Amino acid sequence: MTVGKRSRSLAAAAAVLSGVLVLSACNDDDPAGAAAAGSPTATSQAEIDEAAAQKTSKAQITISPENGAQNASINNDAKVAVTDGKLTEVTMTSAEGAEVAGEIAADGLSWKPSGPLKRATVYKIAATAVDASGLKAHENSSFTTVSKENSFIGNFTPEDGSTVGVGMPVSINFNKAITDKKAVQSGIKVSSSSGQEVVGHWFNATRLDFRPADYWKAGSTVTLKLDLDGVEGADGVYGVQQKTVTFKVGRSQVSTVDVAAKTMTVKRDGKVIRTIPISAGSPENTTYNGQMVISEKFKETRMNGATVGFTDDDGKGEYDIKDVPHAMRLSTSGTFIHGNYWGARSIFGSVNTSHGCIGLADVKGAGDPKQAAAWFYDQSITGDVVIVKNSKDKTIAPDNGLNGWNMNWSAWKAGSAL
Repeated sequence: MTVGKRSRSLAAAAAVLSGVLVLSACNDDDPAGAAAAGSPTATSQAEIDEAAAQKTSKAQITISPENGAQNASINNDAKVAVTDGKLTEVTMTSAEGAEVAGEIAADGLSWKPSGPLKRATVYKIAATAVDASGLKAHENSSFTTVSKENSFIGNFTPEDGSTVGVGMPVSINFNKAITDKKAVQSGIKVSSSSGQEVVGHWFNATRLDFRPADYWKAGSTVTLKLDLDGVEGADGVYGVQQKTVTFKVGRSQVSTVDVAAKTMTVKRDGKVIRTIPISAGSPENTTYNGQMVISEKFKETRMNGATVGFTDDDGKGEYDIKDVPHAMRLSTSGTFIHGNYWGARSIFGSVNTSHGCIGLADVKGAGDPKQAAAWFYDQSITGDVVIVKNSKDKTIAPDNGLNGWNMNWSAWKAGSAL
């Protein structure tokens, strides 16, 4: 009897507890109680979604590069944009925590860094925007810029803002071999205010020169535009440069060395301004023929024969002059036009005695402006042309220095990748 009453009481209690659990879990208005515990009705889910939507910003933020990107550009890739809202804050930091300067556009729709990024660096971007209702949206991204191993640059001459002679080509030497020459050359433009057609020529996988058919027009301005950022020059190797360079072409100065006559005639804008006696390469060490461009100038420099293959039996240079005055380079292989103070004055204009260079009378110390070598040095700028003729040597190779003028125009154009 007692047991039966206790059983009925437990059953009733269980029913009550069960009802409490159902009400607590569902708490719905389903009159039939058809919904299972923990499963809201379509009506209640729609209400929940609607309520959530009302609390979510409509602003849509896009960050480039995408999160986790590798080999990102250091110039153009990093940017933030928003639709259906306006940016209020963008923070960009390197992995070390250094903040990168940047600016939100006046219309609030975009952001970008103020300058180029560093190579091989991890960057993080955190962006915040608000929509018309004042609701905020957030977005974050992290990416890595291209490494030195996976990028290339081009070292170019002449320098930005310089004034050069009419023979100065635009010469670009890449620090990595280029296999997609067409893609790289397409990202480089060279133009002249003179309107001359300018064409690029590849000498090898790392050197690309540009020049017109004839010397630059005196007084013209030449512009070099490098748009190589993100250009894939070789498999997995990308350009990083985005730069515009301009230089001025000065007066026209072309000097002609006649090795047989042992003279040099200097012409300025087509008129002879001086004829100078010289001493060129000896019969054993002849001077190259051809059109050569002054690429470097040194008031004094050292010349050691061992560096260009002129050695004695002991391996030391046949000559080692530590203070050659008024030296100007004409070739990569070591051809110079320079002052000579160690030779007798009688050799200039009468006998060729050098190891292939062109010598002009000078004094030790390069301190006398009245000397022929000093005068020519002062009258010359890089890019001036020195033509050598009547030597018993061959014509200098076009890629030995800045001497592409020794290639005819059709051959030059054939070396273009475009």
